[in-house]
Amino acid sequence: MTEEPGFDDSTPAADPPPRPRRKGIYVLPNLFTMAALFGGFYAVVMAMNGRFELAAIGVFSAMVLDSLDGRVARMTNTQSAFGEQMDSLSDMVSFGAAPALILYEWALKGLGKLGWIAAFVYCASAALRLARFNTNIGIVDKRFFQGLPSPAAAAIVIGLVWVMDDAGFRNAHQIDWLAWTAFAITLLSGLTMVTNVPFYSFKDVGLKKSVPFIVIVAIALAIAVVNIHPPIVLFAIFCVYGLSGYAMYIYRKSKGKPVSVIAVSTDEPDEAGLHR
Repeated sequence: MTEEPGFDDSTPAADPPPRPRRKGIYVLPNLFTMAALFGGFYAVVMAMNGRFELAAIGVFSAMVLDSLDGRVARMTNTQSAFGEQMDSLSDMVSFGAAPALILYEWALKGLGKLGWIAAFVYCASAALRLARFNTNIGIVDKRFFQGLPSPAAAAIVIGLVWVMDDAGFRNAHQIDWLAWTAFAITLLSGLTMVTNVPFYSFKDVGLKKSVPFIVIVAIALAIAVVNIHPPIVLFAIFCVYGLSGYAMYIYRKSKGKPVSVIAVSTDEPDEAGLHR
């Protein structure tokens, strides 16, 4: 039997699927994030060498850089899932582990087990706060933070170190009243991070909008005030911010207003306790 002309019973081989294109990493926003991470690492190294003033400057520098990376990513349209994860890990180091280790080395080690327990509670609270923030992004009112932000908590505890070191208090772990003060502030700052107390986020302040001339004058005056004595002024500012959430909580409770910052209810059973 002869085969018909032009007939081929063999099936052509299928073309291999195209290889997925590798996703690159945006350099500019991650450069700020990496610099913030270095600030936290630098702070720990300085604390290990007894240079607590430089350790405080490292943490506060990390705060400034951390506030810029997200804004830079949005302004340049370079947001990415990698950048979000990198930012969270950097925050955990700079505002969770670093402040806990610095406080322990500065004062808490004089309290024995209670000292490292307080440092661990702070570190664990920072981790829990960051995890909750990442999972609740879509349901939390953007005008408020749910609990004290980890950079602000770090500014409070590290601000105490900076103020006291600047005042000449050396070997704080050997000064009982100072060690117990550090213990109380570390615990309070850590636990405030995992509460549902609302803290104003300033995210509704538009940097691209025009403002009256007096606003620029006020900013210039604020910068001048900070430069009078940075340790005391910055510590005072963040202490006031740390108390503002409790003040807002009490005010809303007294007026019968909802105090939860959860903006959208969900049907997930695990989220039920967040909507009170």
